[in-house]
Amino acid sequence: MMKNIIKVSVLICTGTLLLSACNKYLEVEPDNRTTLDTPDKVAQMLTSAYPDRDYICFSESMSDNAGDRGHSGDQYSGDLRVNINAYKFIDYASTEQGSPDVYWQSCYQAIAAANQALDAINKATNQTAYSPYKGEALLARAYAHFMLVTFFSKAYDAATAATDPGIPYVLAPEKTINPKYERKTVKYVYEMIEKDLTEGLPLINNSAYKVPSFHFNKAAANAFAARFYLFKKDYTKVLTYTSQVFPGNNFGDYLRPLNTTFNTATRAERHAAFTSPDTKSNLLLATTNSIWARAWLGYQYGLNAAIAGNVFYSGNIVRGSLAYNVFYYGSNNNDQGIEKWLENFVYTGADIGNPYIYVSLFTAEEVLFNHAEASAQTGNFNAAIADLNTYYSTRVINYNPVTNNITLDKVTAYYNKAADPLGATIQAILDARRCEFMQEGMRWMDILRNKLPVTHKDDKGVIINITADDPRKVLQIPQVAQASGLAANPR
Repeated sequence: MMKNIIKVSVLICTGTLLLSACNKYLEVEPDNRTTLDTPDKVAQMLTSAYPDRDYICFSESMSDNAGDRGHSGDQYSGDLRVNINAYKFIDYASTEQGSPDVYWQSCYQAIAAANQALDAINKATNQTAYSPYKGEALLARAYAHFMLVTFFSKAYDAATAATDPGIPYVLAPEKTINPKYERKTVKYVYEMIEKDLTEGLPLINNSAYKVPSFHFNKAAANAFAARFYLFKKDYTKVLTYTSQVFPGNNFGDYLRPLNTTFNTATRAERHAAFTSPDTKSNLLLATTNSIWARAWLGYQYGLNAAIAGNVFYSGNIVRGSLAYNVFYYGSNNNDQGIEKWLENFVYTGADIGNPYIYVSLFTAEEVLFNHAEASAQTGNFNAAIADLNTYYSTRVINYNPVTNNITLDKVTAYYNKAADPLGATIQAILDARRCEFMQEGMRWMDILRNKLPVTHKDDKGVIINITADDPRKVLQIPQVAQASGLAANPR
């Protein structure tokens, strides 16, 4: 009789051919981790409880970080629709890396692994030995659901969350071939995320892992909590959890030293260090099967000269040169970007294999920005400005606090918002975040959370205006999930 087999959900496996494959999959034990009768086996299972695909391509392509580069995509970038259709906000089905459908599938596969681990833990007699892994499983389950509701549902709004359609929140391993799920509401999904997060966080124990940065360690778990409450606009709790990441909010020692060590490093050294577990900024890393490290350069829509000039070179609030190392390629210098990834290629045959990159799911920089924003939202502008000065002290080349430090007066003057210090400070934080997370997909989350408009212009000169509450901001539920009964999003 089978024990603890990972069942494949209709959320990720439907259709005649796929269902046949699912039936066969359910009939066998995939590996020796499936009989989860020891803490070590549960720990091994949890290596699969993180999405193994990334969201960078579609989220970056939808954001205002992308513009026309004046050429069609190249053959090294895979299915070009993951870039073109995302840029034009066109629904499409795809099984290619970088597509929303594949990310949806990856998140639910991660959730299935977390649920399998939790099921085994709940049946174990020695609960204490499993405690840190229960915490990790709960955090991993909460994270994957959070990312799904962020992309495939409307951004959290307390006024509408009780009626806005959410995504299925899966709480247990599947026992049948064709289980039925419902979307419920964004409010319900947030309640379940919060329940898993607050139950799991106290159980996290860093000593359970050889390399904590590949697991939900204490810092990463608190960073996730801070992001969750920032989306929920519970700013007091954002401050509570950011202070747990770095006691005393000592951010400076954990930020990437871009204007010193990184600035003098070789190109290869920067590649290796940016997503290295040895770089203290990286609180949680995920290993993802992704072609992004090579594909971004060949896409038709991405960071171009005009956007790079506006974001990085048109002047800044600190009146200094920023150490972001923006490269440009091609005859027209219009293919621009920041090289942040070292591709790892795993061969599966003589000359074939799969490319992998590490993706930083949570960083010290994000924690600083979240603390700054929550500080401003609760009226503590001094703390928010201090955070920005700490950040820029690691980003301005030849940083001099006398000339480069900012004040609230400088911020309000720069944005011409003397009567709106909150609006000016939030804009300063968002601008810093945009620079920092360029080509990491994070800008799209800021656009969703703050209901920012986006304007794209395609290669034919067609203008695509995405307004604050445009339904096209919500990704379409994958067709295979719709075929199983999940309602589509209106777009």
